[in-house]
Amino acid sequence: MKLIILAGGGGTRLFPLSRTCLPKQFLKLGNTDSLLTQTVKRFLPLVKAADIVVVTNQEYMHHVKTELAACGAGAAHILLEPVARNTAPAIALAVRFCLDELHSASDDILFVTPADHIIHPAETFARNVRQAVELAALAKLVTFGIKPDKPETGYGYIQAGASCGPGYEVVSFREKPDKDTAAAYLTAGNYYWNSGMFAFTAGCIMEEFSRYAPAIYQLASAPLPAVVDKFATMPNISIDYAVAEKSARVVMAPLTAYWNDIGSWDAIYDVLDKDEAGNALNGDCLPIDCSKTLMLGRNRLIAGIGLEDVLVVETDDVIVVAKRGESQKVKDVVAELKARGRREVDEHTTMYRPWGSYTVLGEGPGYKMKKIVVTPGQQLSLQLHYHRSEHWIVIGGTAKVTIGEQEQMVHVNESVYIPVSTKHRLANPGKLPLEIIEVQNGSYLGEDDIVRFDDVYGRA
Repeated sequence: MKLIILAGGGGTRLFPLSRTCLPKQFLKLGNTDSLLTQTVKRFLPLVKAADIVVVTNQEYMHHVKTELAACGAGAAHILLEPVARNTAPAIALAVRFCLDELHSASDDILFVTPADHIIHPAETFARNVRQAVELAALAKLVTFGIKPDKPETGYGYIQAGASCGPGYEVVSFREKPDKDTAAAYLTAGNYYWNSGMFAFTAGCIMEEFSRYAPAIYQLASAPLPAVVDKFATMPNISIDYAVAEKSARVVMAPLTAYWNDIGSWDAIYDVLDKDEAGNALNGDCLPIDCSKTLMLGRNRLIAGIGLEDVLVVETDDVIVVAKRGESQKVKDVVAELKARGRREVDEHTTMYRPWGSYTVLGEGPGYKMKKIVVTPGQQLSLQLHYHRSEHWIVIGGTAKVTIGEQEQMVHVNESVYIPVSTKHRLANPGKLPLEIIEVQNGSYLGEDDIVRFDDVYGRA
C-alpha cells in the first residue's frame, strides 16, 4: 500500500491561528505534535516511510520536510504541486508519481488522506484501514463514513445503501445541509459524515478518471514531467465532484474510530479537555464564573468573567470572539479581511523559513524591528536591499556575517551595520540557535525588497 497525504491546503477556518503562511495541518492544538505529524504517525504501523507521498506546495515544503524528519519519516516523498488546485488534480498527480517514481503496479492499493484530521485510537483506525484495503482490492473506490451523533451542518454526508462486505454501496453524496436536513439525516440512520479519505487501486482510479474526468485523465496519463508541466491546465475540482459522486464503484466503509476534521473552533472545543464547568482552556487563562467556553491563548493572559458558550482565540495581533455554534462564520471574517487587503489573512507576526524564523517586534514609519532565529548550521541567502539598511545585534549564539567582501564572526552583545544596497549574508556556524535583533531603517520595508544572489534553498 502507498499512502498519499494531502497537505497543500491553505484553509483559514481556524483563523487567527491558521493563516495562509501556516495552515491548520501544521498547528499544534492541545498536543505536542502537529496535525500533519499525527497523521504520519497514525500510518507508520501500516506503511513504510518510503511508501508515503506528501502532496504540498513550495511554500510549505520546509514545514513538511522538518516534520517528516522529526517523526522518523524522513524517507517519505514530498511531491510539490506546481500551482494550487483541488483534490482531484492533486490525487491524479500523486497517482502518476506512484506509477512512475515508486513503480506501483495498477493493482497496488493507494490510500488518500487529508493531513489535518484527528483520529483515535490508532489500533481501531488501523483495523478500519485494513477493511477498506480489502474492499479496494475488489476494484472498488472506497471512502470512509462516520456515523453522526448530532445534526452537524459543517460536514458533507454519504447516503449508504445495500451491504457490500464490511461496507455499504453508496447511494449518493450530499452537500453540507441546513439544520433541519441534518436532523432528518440523523433520524434516517443511513447517512454518514464524509471523511474525505479514499482507498483504491491505481488502475481503478485511473479508469474512473477516464470515465468521469477525461481532462484530468488525459493529462495524468502522460509521464510525470509532462503532468507537472501541464498541471495548471487541470480543472480545479474536488475528487468528490470529479469522480466519487458519479462512479458506480464507490463503497463506504464505516469508520468506527473517533474522527474530527478540526474544521472549526467548535470542533476544537469538542476535542480539548474540559474543566468541571465545561471550559476548554489552553494557554494563560483565568475564567471566573464561566462555563462551556473555549479560551485559547498564545502570548497574553485571557481573563473571562461570566462567559457561557463563548469562543475566545488570541494571538499577538488578532483576537477572535464568537458564540459557540457560530464559528463556521470565521470564514466570513477572513473574506472581509481579504477584501480589505489586510495582511493578517496571510501572515503571522512570526514567520517560518527554511533557515529558522523571524518575529516582528514593532514597526512604524521608516523602521521595523525583528527577532531573527537561525537554526544551527543554516544560513540566509546572499542578498541586498535597495531601500533599507539594517543593524544586527546578537543576543544568543554566534553569527557568521558577510558584508560586501568582508566576513566576520559576531558574538553575544556585539553588533554590525549593513548599509543600503550592500550584499550581505547571515549564517549560524554553531551548535546553538542564533538569535539576533534586527532593526531596519528605510523608505520601504516590505519583504519583497530582497535581491538574492545565492541561496542554498533554491530561492535565488
